[in-house]
Amino acid sequence: MTKISGIYAATMSVLNSDLSLNVDKTIAHAEKLIDQGCHGTAIFGSTGQSQLISISEKIDLINKLSFSKYKDKHLIGTGLNSLGETINFMKIASSLKFNKFLIMPPAYYKYGDFEVIEFYTKVIQSIPECKIILYNFEKLCGYKFSIDCVKELVKKFPDQIVGVKDSSYNLFENLKLKNFSVFPGSELKLLKGLELGCSGIITATCNVTAEMSRKVFDDFHSGKEQTYNQKLCNVRSAFDKYNLISGLHTYYSQKNEIYKNILPPLSLLNKIDEQNLIKNLKELNFSNKSSLAA
Repeated sequence: MTKISGIYAATMSVLNSDLSLNVDKTIAHAEKLIDQGCHGTAIFGSTGQSQLISISEKIDLINKLSFSKYKDKHLIGTGLNSLGETINFMKIASSLKFNKFLIMPPAYYKYGDFEVIEFYTKVIQSIPECKIILYNFEKLCGYKFSIDCVKELVKKFPDQIVGVKDSSYNLFENLKLKNFSVFPGSELKLLKGLELGCSGIITATCNVTAEMSRKVFDDFHSGKEQTYNQKLCNVRSAFDKYNLISGLHTYYSQKNEIYKNILPPLSLLNKIDEQNLIKNLKELNFSNKSSLAA
């Protein structure tokens, strides 16, 4: 398998007014991000409110997604605490010829490296054809991968454990494994990560920075001078002041009210934060229509 690399958006889920998942518009949103420059997307990551969306809706979406012209460009997030439900969902996805997954360890309970290795072992024993990108985000699940744990998983399952999304940022500077993808979870780490040998990024704010992130990625690999990285970092920093899901839905809802629909306990930004975010982005001369504006 070719090493996974590039700019990946942790794509948003689009909801109807009754808070059910709008499958067609969620897929259209993801495909648009690829058209704007992303190498691919992570469907049902935390940005996609995966932990709050029902399994039946997830199954409906991946069935429809299997007909996407960009089918091979999507990573499938699980967003499930249950081992059994994770395995069942992955089996359905595998039957539809999806084999690349983004999987975070279960939330809520306290555990260590040994238990994490056991969790992924059970998954891989059930779906040996899977390719897994580990999702390292202590803030959400309560566990932070150690370098030793990742190395042990790769040693045990070299054909299945193929990468890591590092949103805790304790791995991307020092984890060096052959034919293994490392993706920091922020545009702020993109250029430094590339310089250190990372594979790209998987981030929430690529929902708005796809074009600019791709430009930074391409300029690095072609040896060109970086002319957009600072603006890219400034835009990410503007969103970082708020909950990213709230900020992204608020930003998108400026032009399309369907993005106002968000699953509790998540919410849109309050009016003051909304005004400040929009003001900050205008001061950066940032427009999602063309993030490469001067």
